[in-house]
Amino acid sequence: MARKSPEKLLADQKTEVQHRIESLQKHLTSIVESTTWTTNDDEHDPEGVTIAYERAQTQGLLADAKAELEALDEAAHRVEDGTYGQCKRCGKRITKERLEALPAAELCIRCTSARR
Repeated sequence: MARKSPEKLLADQKTEVQHRIESLQKHLTSIVESTTWTTNDDEHDPEGVTIAYERAQTQGLLADAKAELEALDEAAHRVEDGTYGQCKRCGKRITKERLEALPAAELCIRCTSARR
């Protein structure tokens, strides 16, 4: 099986993340709309806590997806300037397998492990 080019990997991943963002935004809108006509008494309404939790969880997932999209855009810039696939910390090549799994990876496995 032929490997995808970095541009194709990033484009495919970006499309997937954009779809996830759209879906999460729609879900968040539906949560907000569903609470418009309810009382906002989260403390005494058993459903209020669930709705507040779901809203917070969706907002967190949306923030993560937006950060991932930004990382993919930064990776696309690295492709353009010729530094894609080069570890930002040690300067060594990031393995193709890692880039296929995480197209926006900035660090090689060794440097990622060292950060922990």
